[in-house]
Amino acid sequence: MSVSRDDVRHMATLARLGIAEDRLDALVRELNGILGHMEVLQQVESAGAAVAAVAAGAAFAAETDQPGMTLRPDVEGSVPLARAREEVAPNMRDGFFLVPRLATHDDDAEA
Repeated sequence: MSVSRDDVRHMATLARLGIAEDRLDALVRELNGILGHMEVLQQVESAGAAVAAVAAGAAFAAETDQPGMTLRPDVEGSVPLARAREEVAPNMRDGFFLVPRLATHDDDAEA
C-alpha cells in the first residue's frame, strides 16, 4: 500500500492542515516510508505474544494477589532540586501544584 499526492492532500484537508505544494513530495515519501515499515512489522509472527503477556500478568496476579504487571521498586532518596520548589511553584493544594488558568480556557460567562 502506498499514498499519493492526492491522498496526502485529502488527509491534510480532513485534519484541517495547510500543506505547501513544495512540501507535498517529501510528505508522500515519509508516509510511504512509514507504511513500508508497517508492512515489515506485519510479517512478524506475533500470534503467541498476546497469550504470553496475559499469562505473565495472570502468574504475577496469582503470586502477589495484585492485578497487573510488576513495577520497579521505589528508589530510596531523591535528587536535590537546583532551585527551591517555592521559587518555581509557590502555590500548592493537597500535594498538587496550582497554576494560573489559561486565557483560552476562561468561561465566556466570566467575561
